[in-house]
Amino acid sequence: MNERPQYLSAEERRAATVQAVLDLAAEQNPAEITTTAIADRMGLTQGALFRHFPTKDAILEATVSWVGKRLLTSADKAAADAVSPAAALEAMFMTHIDFVAKHPGVPRMLFGELQRSGETLTKHMAQTLIRQYRQRLRHLVEAGKAQGELDAELNVDAATTLFIGTIQGLVMQALLAGKVNQIRRDAPAVFAIYRRGIGATK
Repeated sequence: MNERPQYLSAEERRAATVQAVLDLAAEQNPAEITTTAIADRMGLTQGALFRHFPTKDAILEATVSWVGKRLLTSADKAAADAVSPAAALEAMFMTHIDFVAKHPGVPRMLFGELQRSGETLTKHMAQTLIRQYRQRLRHLVEAGKAQGELDAELNVDAATTLFIGTIQGLVMQALLAGKVNQIRRDAPAVFAIYRRGIGATK
């Protein structure tokens, strides 16, 4: 067990719990993470952990909520700082890649939640995150078409699906290779191919 941590506020303790879950998810099957393992990683007893979260599902819900807020906020900022829709797409792509490289437990956890049988709140939250992300991409692709940056005949739904699928492909290959940081190396060249595919025809 880790050393007992110094006093943290309730909000800080919840944030530390989320980080512990993501750290564990980067090391093992997220479905096998137990509250005992989370408490041990934090240097707490299970009783202390349950003072902040009544159930394991509540911990997972807080973690997915944290991921959604951070990823969408980062994507929005990256897009807002870009000079054009196409530049915004690239900025979002690279920001997403950087987010995963910093938090490799995130894709493992989200993939795991989406594969769970039945309907759960965490699965619904993960689905909502993907839907909100797609909406942002649709807006940028439509703006790029309107401004003549992207192919006027481009299928918006296909372009957004390919954007997300390209990131997922990079992430899966990096996870399988056990080298998550390689996505930072591979991402620019991969996005360049995607960008040529959706660009306006001359």
